[in-house]
Amino acid sequence: MSQKKRQTIERDELHRVRWDNINWPIFLGLAGLHVGCLLAPFYFTWGAFSMAVFLWWLTGGIGICLGFHRLLTHRGFQTFKPLEYAITVLGTMSLQGSPIHWVGTHRMHHRDSDREGDPHSPKHGFDWSHMLWCVTSDPFGREPRDLAKEMQRDPVHRWLDRYYWAPLVGLAAVLYAIGGMPWLVWGIFVRTVFSYHATWFVNSAGHTWGYRTFDTREFSTNNWWVALLAFGEGWHNNHHAFSRSARHGLRWWEIDMTWYTIRLMEKLHLVWDVHVADPWGEERKSA
Repeated sequence: MSQKKRQTIERDELHRVRWDNINWPIFLGLAGLHVGCLLAPFYFTWGAFSMAVFLWWLTGGIGICLGFHRLLTHRGFQTFKPLEYAITVLGTMSLQGSPIHWVGTHRMHHRDSDREGDPHSPKHGFDWSHMLWCVTSDPFGREPRDLAKEMQRDPVHRWLDRYYWAPLVGLAAVLYAIGGMPWLVWGIFVRTVFSYHATWFVNSAGHTWGYRTFDTREFSTNNWWVALLAFGEGWHNNHHAFSRSARHGLRWWEIDMTWYTIRLMEKLHLVWDVHVADPWGEERKSA
């Protein structure tokens, strides 16, 4: 076997799930949430379903897409610190890890997109990019938080980074007190797992299927059904072309619910310094 081929195999092995690289707390947590979804048919009520849809938008759409991604990771706009913290708390209720770790991981993805250092590239397998990367330790032993040092300097974000699980525990208690098992099962298990896969499809399907408007260095694509599931995040090729842009759907028919929310917040003077990508390839600030 040639040395080059041996090195390729060794690199591929870095992106495989093995007994010695599984992050067991995360693995067991994700497995438990997925198993909990099996209770959904036995506890279905329209009230629980409607509540879960609302929380999916609030914690996934506002908390993750608008908060963790477009605000904290890329600083596509500015807002008041108390509102930033509140939106971050909503994001923690999606249980996608600590805010600082999430931001650092996504910045790592943009820095090394679809190259060896990308945490979740489909180059290493669709299943790896979709969810297997979540349950393993970083192949290169990196600390994603190092790419979010401005958040580490913020005492509130440091607290949320350490106790990111606490808001979800509180939410679970409130849901059970109000609606019993139906609200707990649908508001925690089903809603969280659905939000997981909607987010993960941006990493997997968003680098596999769809069309490319811009000739970027990685394999990002624009995918309409991912955009619907992830509140506009599926216009991923647009995003990689203009990473700081708060608007991802650049054409009139590219529906971007997160952008519509940001635009409304701008009109209400809740956000400012909003960066918007120009379809002709230049970035400007929203008027």
